[in-house]
Order: sequence, then C-alpha cells, then structure tokens
Amino acid sequence: MLSGIAWATFYRRNRPEAVSDGAVDGVVVARSAPPNKLSAQECAGLLEVLNSREFVDKAPRQVWAALLDRGTYLASVSTMYRLLRAGGLVRERRAQARHESKRKPHLLARNPNEIWTWDITKLRGPVAGKYYDLYVMIDIFSRYVVHWEVHARESGELAKEFIENAIRANGGIAPHAIHADRGTSMTSKSVTNLLSDLGIIKSHSRPKVSNDNPYSEAQFKTLKYCPAFPERFGSLEDAWSFCRRFFEYYNYKHYHSGIGLHVPFTVHIGTAQAIQDKRAETLEKYRAANPQRFTRTPTLPKLPAAAWINKPTDETDKQQVTDQEDLA
Repeated sequence: MLSGIAWATFYRRNRPEAVSDGAVDGVVVARSAPPNKLSAQECAGLLEVLNSREFVDKAPRQVWAALLDRGTYLASVSTMYRLLRAGGLVRERRAQARHESKRKPHLLARNPNEIWTWDITKLRGPVAGKYYDLYVMIDIFSRYVVHWEVHARESGELAKEFIENAIRANGGIAPHAIHADRGTSMTSKSVTNLLSDLGIIKSHSRPKVSNDNPYSEAQFKTLKYCPAFPERFGSLEDAWSFCRRFFEYYNYKHYHSGIGLHVPFTVHIGTAQAIQDKRAETLEKYRAANPQRFTRTPTLPKLPAAAWINKPTDETDKQQVTDQEDLA
C-alpha cells in the first residue's frame, strides 16, 4: 500500500472488536484468570521461599534447580522472576563484599628525607618479551634519586632488599614515610614487615590512579625520553651501565624545573640556598653594570618550600590530612 502499512495490519486495526485485547463490540471486559495461575497464597509461599535465608542470595535458576533436586516443584523460573519483578526484587541477590573506596593519600615534605617514593619500570631486553626491572627511590622534596637497582625480575624480597640498600646509601637515614603504588612488590608482606620494623609510615596510591605517584612517573618519563635512552638493552650489565651514567647526570647535573632549576643533590644536602644567593648576587651585579638591559629587576625561580602528593583542595581533603596526622 502507498501508506506503507501492510494489508493485514490495516484490516486488523479497523476491526470493531480490536478496540482492546479484552473488548467485545467495542466494550472492554475483564479477562478471566487462566486456570494454571498461582493463587495468592501460593505466590506468597513462593516469595517466602525465594527470600528465605537459604535462597535470598541465589538466582532463581539456582533456587529452581535446588528445589527440584529435593523433589519439590513450586513454579517455573520465569514465574519466579515475574513475582520478584512485581515486588521490585529483581537485582543482584548474591551476598557480595562491599569494599570501601581507597583513601586519597596526602603527603607533605618540607625538608629532604621526610617522604620518599618509589616505583618499578620495565626496560626492554635484547629480544622481544625479555625485560629488566628498574627500581628507583626518590626523595620528593629534593627530587634526588636516593638509590636505584636493576634486576632480572620483580619480587617482594628484592623490593625489601632495595629499600634496605636505599637507607644504607643515604647514610643510614630513613624517611618518615615511603609512598608507592599498589604493585605486588610494593604491597608484599616482606616490604610491609620491613617498614613496620623500621617505624616508617607506609603509603599507597589509589588503584589505577597514576597521579598519586607523580614524582616517580615524572622521573621515569625523564629517563625514557632521554636522547641516549636505547630502544633495547643488550644485557643486564648493559642496563646497569646506562642507568649508572644516567642517574649520575640526573642527580648532579640535571637542572630540575621543580626545584628552582637546581640539581637534586644540592637541594638534598642543603647547599641549594647558598647557590641561590650566589645566583642572585651575579644577577644583581650584571643588572647594576647594564641597567639599560632591564625594564624590571630580574628574579630567580624559587626554591621549593614544600612538596605535596595530592595537596588538599577542599574541606574533605583537609579533614583527611588531619585524620592521617592524628594516626601518625
């Protein structure tokens, strides 16, 4: 038809008795209940069984099968679903653990050796599928790489030894807290027990939130975007050799934008302020000798007064910081 409606549909819609499903001569009449319909008492009994302590966390199919194995048949699976749906009970019926969301870490360092952070990254080996694991510990205030190691594998025991070696390399000085993500090595029992024995506060990132460990992530980017960084390392010794040269440069020659364009080592040992004063003196001497070159007094990038992991931005964050300080 030109109207786009099938003939059968057209005639069915125009039949007088088609006013409604329960209509006779255009008058709506009530349908009689089917003979196999459950009675109100049977429906109540079935709901009682479905919501019983034994079956309240089971899917209707499981209830149906369990009852059938006992020689009992109350209703079909679809009938069970229909009754549950009518009562607003069609939902996840299984008892499931409810895990609270992980608390957002808030860590503040005003001096070196207060907060360290560490992570592990993969270095490509000589062939596809072969990787070496680079462990790096950073002081978040000074950005100084306290210690690093390269291993052929990752494990909790190696992580424990790595932290011990980092403290030893720092002259036996341990931080107040060590932050890491939630990798298996970071959350291992050996690392947890070590930090507990040393009295070091353990902090972890929230799951799948890389921003909670920004210092390690930024340092790895600096490493892997270094022009000399190879596509692959020929051996474990090759990886050690490259990292030795890189971290020597990073700690002692890399002018870090996050610490006022000083090198991490001078901030870590506390000589950066003297260097800052000398820089200011040099600038002032040049400005006094060449005033025409300056429209305003030159300033230096500031040394950091504090380093945060997730600086509080609202009252909820500030309350969490207060709670964490109380626990500490």
